[in-house]
Amino acid sequence: MTASRPAHSADEPGEAEPSEGAGLTGLPLAEPGQRLLARIVDTLIVGIPVIVVVRELVTGHRVDLVAPPAVAGCFFVYEVVQLALWGRTLGKRFAGIEVVPDPDGPAAADRLRLPRALLRAAVYALPIAARPVPVLGLLAGIFWVADAGLLYEGERRQALHDRLARTLVVRRPADASAAP
Repeated sequence: MTASRPAHSADEPGEAEPSEGAGLTGLPLAEPGQRLLARIVDTLIVGIPVIVVVRELVTGHRVDLVAPPAVAGCFFVYEVVQLALWGRTLGKRFAGIEVVPDPDGPAAADRLRLPRALLRAAVYALPIAARPVPVLGLLAGIFWVADAGLLYEGERRQALHDRLARTLVVRRPADASAAP
């Protein structure tokens, strides 16, 4: 038995079917690999300089207590500023992705605003700051695994920080961004 063709196909002018993995914004959703690449680049950009400075200023076992909150604080500021201004960090630019407001969320806007950027960055940075506390460090590790696992649950590819801040991560070519 053959499937019937719709009256208008995607090959005909005027009608386009959404591509697989297309977000509600009309842009395709970012792949988990793109998001991982962006996070690695951002972590290197922030983490290496912070660790170098902390190692110069703090000695002995205190480095292990000071470094995670220092990295978390710097990463939080790095992420909030760039997401609020441009919707992308340097790592996200490199990976060709952007964070946008969920069009189904309340008060959906055309670009990410400061409150969403703050919430999104806080949900990701707080577990980093908690790492020196033994039980909290273990819970932070479990959180990151669960957070990444949520990318594979549902059609929207939203991690917990996306769901709480009501954002989507979409593919966006470098030249298509409104950022300078």
